[in-house]
Amino acid sequence: MSRSVLLQLARESIQEVLESQRTIDKATLLNEHPLLNEKIQTTLNIYLDNELRGSCSSTSAQKSLLEEIIYNAKVAAFEDKNFSPLTTSEYLSCEIELILNTPDGVMSQKDEAILKEG
Repeated sequence: MSRSVLLQLARESIQEVLESQRTIDKATLLNEHPLLNEKIQTTLNIYLDNELRGSCSSTSAQKSLLEEIIYNAKVAAFEDKNFSPLTTSEYLSCEIELILNTPDGVMSQKDEAILKEG
């Protein structure tokens, strides 16, 4: 199954920091996926070995969905005060969960680890 645009955006946001380079083309994404312009409250959780490894929630939907996902992914990975910053090996082994608090209800998607054990 292909990774959703939203989960891919979360992964790329973390990858940008790990690789110290900007790779997300915001204008193209906003043009191709108008939903990313919407203001939707999000929560992003990172799991490593089924244990929470980082988390960030927006308290209100002030920014676009695009900006919310990018911000929450980077904060969950590198600025959660309960954890040390995510390393590259942890990134490759982590699962990412994205929760959207939409007017129609809560929606959740989970992205499996890039490298699977076993």
